[in-house]
Amino acid sequence: MVTTIQLNENVKSALDRLKSNKETYEEVILSLMKIAEKCKREQEQLLIEGCKVMAEESLKITKEFEAIEDFKDWECNDLVPKKYLKDIKRANNGNKTRGNSSS
Repeated sequence: MVTTIQLNENVKSALDRLKSNKETYEEVILSLMKIAEKCKREQEQLLIEGCKVMAEESLKITKEFEAIEDFKDWECNDLVPKKYLKDIKRANNGNKTRGNSSS
């Protein structure tokens, strides 16, 4: 069944510019729809690839931190005043004691 649609004159003019010799408006519209679908698929693929790269980078960073996870022996004399370092060590030791008693 063939139907009629109403278009503003500027839209019709734009479609006319896209038409080649004997191409119908329907063919132009179908071609535009195919292009839009292709662009959508390509963008989805780029998004998936970008997420994979980010996940890989995140995993690398996580593994780097796992290698240095034990912070109890770290000294930050140049960054943190000594009076605060004592509190930090005390808090860390308290957390480990609580963690050990529950296991």
